[in-house]
Amino acid sequence: MHVLPQLRKLEAQFHDELVVIGVHSGKYPNERRTPHIEHAALRLDVEHPILNDRKYRTWRMYGISAWPTLVLINPEGLVLGAMPGETTAEQWAPVLQDLITQYDAQGLIDRRPLSFAPLQTNEPPRALRYPDKLLADGDRLFIADTGHHRIVVAQIVGQALQATKIIGSGKQGRADGAATEATFNHPRGLALHGDTLYVADSENHLIRAVDLVADTVTTVAGTGERGVRPSASGPGTQIGLASPWDLTIHDNKPIIAMAGLHQLWQFDPANGHVARLAGTGHETIEDGPLLSATLAQPSGITSDGDTLFFADSESQAIRSATTGTDGSITTIVGTGLFDFGDTDGIGDGALLQHPQAVVAHAGLLYVADSYNHKIKIVDPATRECRSWLGARRIPGHIDGAANEAAFYEPGGLSVGGDTLWIADTNNHAIRAADLQTGEVRTVAIEGLSPVSH
Repeated sequence: MHVLPQLRKLEAQFHDELVVIGVHSGKYPNERRTPHIEHAALRLDVEHPILNDRKYRTWRMYGISAWPTLVLINPEGLVLGAMPGETTAEQWAPVLQDLITQYDAQGLIDRRPLSFAPLQTNEPPRALRYPDKLLADGDRLFIADTGHHRIVVAQIVGQALQATKIIGSGKQGRADGAATEATFNHPRGLALHGDTLYVADSENHLIRAVDLVADTVTTVAGTGERGVRPSASGPGTQIGLASPWDLTIHDNKPIIAMAGLHQLWQFDPANGHVARLAGTGHETIEDGPLLSATLAQPSGITSDGDTLFFADSESQAIRSATTGTDGSITTIVGTGLFDFGDTDGIGDGALLQHPQAVVAHAGLLYVADSYNHKIKIVDPATRECRSWLGARRIPGHIDGAANEAAFYEPGGLSVGGDTLWIADTNNHAIRAADLQTGEVRTVAIEGLSPVSH
């Protein structure tokens, strides 16, 4: 997910010379089904061809050993080399330019255009497109309409939602300014502090602040380029962030789930500085003091006022963080990068599959177990994990009783009153579950017209 925006830059810069082919060797069973890959391609705006390498045949032929790996093939079809790990467009651009010059001199580059038919061509207009995170506050619900690059603000009126404000023009970009004219690039995490709504603008690698009174958007952290320094700290707008995925408020500061760096960061509104809060930057699952513990793509974060809880997606873990000088990371559920499944149980006996959201409420944690298409409940005191909504474990869009409801890769959760609000991402829907009965319903947003992507 974090390399795709970098490839997109290279595809634009070298559009007459470079062809990108995605070979998808899915780590999780959920990722090996072609319909799920199609949703991912649409959600992440991938327009190049993709091969579903579900049996790892191409992976083995090319001697791949890590996700992601970029393999460079010359115009004669020969492999020039492979680079495992995440990288940036800026690192690749001079290499490609030198090779283009070299092969041009030999008359080997064929610039005749190739014609692809992206899946996006056939998408119908939608009111919401792949909504990700959301945030309930009193009678308001803030929704990251990620696929439309905007934030929808809705009024909660009884059992209904009424759209009251749109933040962002809907165009893909990074412009600050009036809320109706500002632009985002796949916004996700949301956190509210007073009259300021903080937004994790994930593919811009920025944290944006929305003044809900003045209706303006400003950038408060990030340079707009993907950061590569995991221990950096200082003035927010001078530090490169990397795929900020979610936000929460803790000790009056926005805490950032920095998925691209496998860390937690914090932003201080008082002085505008950002700093690493937890994680070395190595992608593993090791508990311990905040700055020496390791994380694995934290994608959801919440606070109960005393403790931070976060979903470490790549280690299928739910973990806690205490802050302060003696703060530390403790794993509640999850054991390793390749230990995944769908098993209820206690502590190490429980298995999740790529959880992407978590919210604390009344001493419990509600978890979007995204690739199992379920909502689960985790008790941080006993480490018990149990399925609650979506017991069928198959993707679908079914309302009703807890054990009958079905979801499709839910990616966002928030509690408001007696309701758990759910961003049912691949269903392009907002769902509401009664915390007492588990009854699930789909909630339409009145006043929000379908738009084309």
